[in-house]
Amino acid sequence: MTERNIQVQSLDRGAVEDEDVEIVERKGLGHPDSICDGIAEHVCERLAREYIDRVGEVLHFNTDETQLVAGTAAPAFGGGEVVDPIYILVVGRATSHYVADDGTEYHIPVESIALEAARDYLREHFPNLDLETDVVVDVKLGEGSGDLQEVFVEDGPDVPMANDTSFGVGHAPLTETERIVYETEQSLNGPYGDAHPAIGEDVKVMGKREGDHIDLTVAAALVDAHVEDLEDYKAEVEAVREHVHDLATDHTDRDVAVHVNTADDYESGSIYLTTTGTSAEQGDDGSVGRGNRANGLITPNRSMSMEATSGKNPVNHIGKIYNLVSTEIAESIVDEVEGIRDLRVRLLSQIGRPIDQPHVADVHVVTEDGLAVADVEPDVEQIVDAELANITDVTQRVIDGELDTF
Repeated sequence: MTERNIQVQSLDRGAVEDEDVEIVERKGLGHPDSICDGIAEHVCERLAREYIDRVGEVLHFNTDETQLVAGTAAPAFGGGEVVDPIYILVVGRATSHYVADDGTEYHIPVESIALEAARDYLREHFPNLDLETDVVVDVKLGEGSGDLQEVFVEDGPDVPMANDTSFGVGHAPLTETERIVYETEQSLNGPYGDAHPAIGEDVKVMGKREGDHIDLTVAAALVDAHVEDLEDYKAEVEAVREHVHDLATDHTDRDVAVHVNTADDYESGSIYLTTTGTSAEQGDDGSVGRGNRANGLITPNRSMSMEATSGKNPVNHIGKIYNLVSTEIAESIVDEVEGIRDLRVRLLSQIGRPIDQPHVADVHVVTEDGLAVADVEPDVEQIVDAELANITDVTQRVIDGELDTF
């Protein structure tokens, strides 16, 4: 094993599963913040592939400042319309001019590439959004600062140098509440949503566990073109409630209550009906990094990094790499080492230092009764060391779209 600075110690709390109150949130695919995350990451993947195809390597870029300004809409049973379009601005830095060592000069149309990638993402994931009338997509990509580009291009052939002094955090295993919240959104934006076109992509799930009682509050945007009247709307909402309850009880023996679209007021006619399937059509703005963390959840009972994972370059940007890798390290340890009930991994970088040599890799563990941290420490260290040794694998997996960042 190498001389990496790996620390293993007892976590300064019990397992989250044992806490009296737990809160978990997931912002679904169509939430305005998630729309920004998704576009930023899709642009990231496309730019990286274009750089490789054109110049043979990934050049310096970041697209993690993408913003969404909500539009206005007039939803109506049977089908309404967008009055003012949603505005999306892809913001960041990207290398558009590059001179290779042999003197070959390259001009890369980064803004055109980003615009096409953003539109492709919207087209693939939001079938109720008319790209001609419902949304305006703009791109503003400046050049990166000279010192960061220098750190980037001077990376060694094997292990890049960290672009920043920053950190990433991961945890495992997921609690029952975390798993339920995550799977609920995945189902509503997956198999269930595919079979029920009235369900829009903007699904937000909030889980609260008090003792052995779990409350799930679901906000699900319904698409007006697939809803005939108020009774049809009510039926769709009740069907979502029943589906989520059944899904949750498959994951837990705890008591579960499900609440759907709790802001609805049927008497006044105020309901969560949309034309596009997302609240971005009506006053709900969005930004990269304001939603789910790299593991797809917002978990105030856990330590979290405030870094936006989506849109950052996958070569040496610690805000992306260490959040993804710390999560994978945590999951690997829990899968391979018996007796661990709860685990947190924190990876801290130092700018200019190889990314496989973090300033510290800090692992905090909650073990089962009768098992000391010292009993698992050697195995934990070995897994952390092996994962860090292969850290550059993350770059290609991000470029290939294999890793979720939100």
